[in-house]
Amino acid sequence: MHLCEFPPYLVAGGTMDGIGDSFEEGKPSFWKKTSKAVPGRPSPKRDVRTNSYKSSSTSTSFQDFQESVNDAWDLGDDDICGSAGVTISSRVSQSAALSVINNHRNTAGGDDERSPQQPILSERKKTEAIQRLALLQNTQAAPVAVVQHTPHHARQFPGRPQPLRGLPNSGSREGEESSKLERFQPLLESTLLNLEDLRQLSWSGIPVKVRAITWRLLSGYVPANLERRQHVLEQKRQDYWNLVKQYFNTERDEAYEDTYRQIHIDIPRMSPLIALFQQQTVQEMFERILYIWAIRHPASGYVQGMNDLVTPFYIVFLQEAIPSDCDLDTFDVSRLSKEQRDIIEADSFWCLSKFLDGIQDNYIFAQLGIQRKVNQLKELIQRIDTPLHRHLQQHGVDYLQFSFRWMNNLLTRELPLYCTIRLWDTYLAESDGFASFQLYVCAAFLMHWRQELLQEKDFQGLMLMLQNLPTQRWTDSEISIVVAEAYRLKFTFADAPNHLQSSDK
Repeated sequence: MHLCEFPPYLVAGGTMDGIGDSFEEGKPSFWKKTSKAVPGRPSPKRDVRTNSYKSSSTSTSFQDFQESVNDAWDLGDDDICGSAGVTISSRVSQSAALSVINNHRNTAGGDDERSPQQPILSERKKTEAIQRLALLQNTQAAPVAVVQHTPHHARQFPGRPQPLRGLPNSGSREGEESSKLERFQPLLESTLLNLEDLRQLSWSGIPVKVRAITWRLLSGYVPANLERRQHVLEQKRQDYWNLVKQYFNTERDEAYEDTYRQIHIDIPRMSPLIALFQQQTVQEMFERILYIWAIRHPASGYVQGMNDLVTPFYIVFLQEAIPSDCDLDTFDVSRLSKEQRDIIEADSFWCLSKFLDGIQDNYIFAQLGIQRKVNQLKELIQRIDTPLHRHLQQHGVDYLQFSFRWMNNLLTRELPLYCTIRLWDTYLAESDGFASFQLYVCAAFLMHWRQELLQEKDFQGLMLMLQNLPTQRWTDSEISIVVAEAYRLKFTFADAPNHLQSSDK
């Protein structure tokens, strides 16, 4: 992960100041300040700093969070880590990173030595933990030099989608896929498709062979009427390319220059472990999709991390266009015909647009939708698992520090991509939209790791765990368990919101 792209826990709650203050007075600051506005985020405010950690008993102000991250990204050159005069010894950073990794992996052996009554971390200790995490993030630019003796499958890259190995079209799943396919095909071929039946069938997962057309139907991109379907597809695809011709292929409006520039900076950083997304052809397609979406949604515009939400649609429609025995991770998209590439791009755009319609408030000014959902997640966990909630609060972990990314990126950074696709089968199949259901998915996801989290006895260990959850080997089975638990929670609490109220804050 590029050092510029710190996850929310490194910048929320005033911890950014701990890093900036770690350098001696008079020397260059570690962070490159900028007064330019970041598209989709509040304008930076000067002289707003938080030097003390807010206690967990005080509600975290989302505006404070916004103010604390105004210097986390720079709209200018992507060289923040190479600024003149700021150097970090590679030997020291590697040593610190190895120490953090080893300590985290050996927590089972070290827990016995910790006092069960260990107090909340002091401000100095918390700052030191954040600094060590910063060094860990920096060393990931050259992972081989740091963990050169670690097997590839054991390496962990926090907050980045893993390679596309293990997509659920392998031989081990052929029997199950074939059985499901027999139930899907008659339904999809019916003259007037019953969408409710399709949702019920899709909730537990969709076969790869019919996933593309099923996603188009569930998202509302194409009609249920079989006779009208092809005509609507052709018309919508042409509409997209008319938008590209009108807004992208001409001289861009100055009002959207910053938006385009931010997209252009973010796309090359996307999914660095997946070779497919490093192809220039693919990155150009993503640029057009995100830019057209941003100008069609001026209330929110482009928000960093939104590029991750395109990838599941892109992969699903790419799978439809290439032979099943091709390796998606290394497939050269430029080998496809222009017509095929145009179809993949247009369909990805329209399905993304339909998908995001239900969570538009996640990306408007101040991202109020995420603020509300983080608070709801906190209330829900407090109600259903008080020991876990108190454990997080006792050690100074604020829900915003880890769940902001879960809500903003819809868990795409926490799960392998093929697991994200399986999860989105269920999201798209939710009859009342997935916006409310995702809250319960996040709660079930957090609860899945409760034993490991309760074993962590300090702020540093908890944050390392929460930002680097070991899902690399997850399959459809784990996703099915999570969504089943999420459904149970939704059934229990969705129609009884007062049950989430508690006087014990």
